[in-house]
Amino acid sequence: MDNHTVRSGGVGRFALVTGLLFALLLLALAVNLCVGSVRMSPAEVIRLIAKGPDAPTESVILFRIRMPRMLLAAILGGALSVSGFLLQSFFRNPIAGPFVLGISSGAKMVVGMVMIFLAGSVALSPAALIGAAFMGSLIITAVVLLFSQKVRNMGLLLVIGIMVGYICSAVTDIAVTFASEQDIVNLKYWSMGTFSGKGWDSVVTAAAVCLPASLGAWLLSKPMGAYALGEGYAQSMGVSVKPFRLALILLSSLLSACVTALAGPVSFVGVSVPHITRTLLKSSKPALVIPAAFLCGAVFCVICDLIARTVFSPTELSIGTVTSIFGAPTVIRMMIKRRGSEAQ
Repeated sequence: MDNHTVRSGGVGRFALVTGLLFALLLLALAVNLCVGSVRMSPAEVIRLIAKGPDAPTESVILFRIRMPRMLLAAILGGALSVSGFLLQSFFRNPIAGPFVLGISSGAKMVVGMVMIFLAGSVALSPAALIGAAFMGSLIITAVVLLFSQKVRNMGLLLVIGIMVGYICSAVTDIAVTFASEQDIVNLKYWSMGTFSGKGWDSVVTAAAVCLPASLGAWLLSKPMGAYALGEGYAQSMGVSVKPFRLALILLSSLLSACVTALAGPVSFVGVSVPHITRTLLKSSKPALVIPAAFLCGAVFCVICDLIARTVFSPTELSIGTVTSIFGAPTVIRMMIKRRGSEAQ
């Protein structure tokens, strides 16, 4: 079998997988529009969309609650998946991810402190929260990178990332002791992780940040593929390693920061979805994995959000709870399989 046949097979499988994921995403979005505390038939949804947002109560539910929420879940789910893949490429380890390495906890810490100490004096827009989360992500990423220079064992580095996440959570808890009751309620609701209560401004902000950042990640596919074979090989292929590594970290931090700022901490998506995507594609080529991972993450989070708001309705689960239920077993299976392959 020649290289042209292998490439053709890979592209053909990519087209099939992305086509199925896109169809599944459309189906999940359609179900989200119909299902909820107020159930609507598909015909009624189509009629309300045709009439526009200036219709009765059902139209308000559709245009102001369900549509922004499901689109935000899709965009942020895709962004978190791409962020996880970038970190896995950077550390050359499939278990790395924003949540596992404590990067999401760092973003949560800074956003929490901003919400506690500045919410009363400054209007906090979605963009301002993303900026705060980005700062927290970069701080923890710098800490993890510092340890990565001293620790070559990836398992130990992941443990360090988890411990750093606990430290960030402890700092956040200390800050909470100085917060007002209203700030504590807001922070607790946000820190549980949810796509609820978000309007079109959040959707626009998420799209303006995550879509260009994901495109930027895809444009780095070629050097990413070379970097996966080692820094020496990447340099021999003309890749400037230091600027490339910096770009990976900045893009990954920006994507995970946007998710944390707008939806709170969402666990295991950044680790499990890239693994699921590579398994579906039977390929690790970044040019194929990145767009497919974005779609797969969008499907994953839209479905998880549907489960979170309907399974125990009217009580709503946090999105992090549902993503953990489905994402954690995938990570466990991946670690066992990796351990087994290393033992052979």
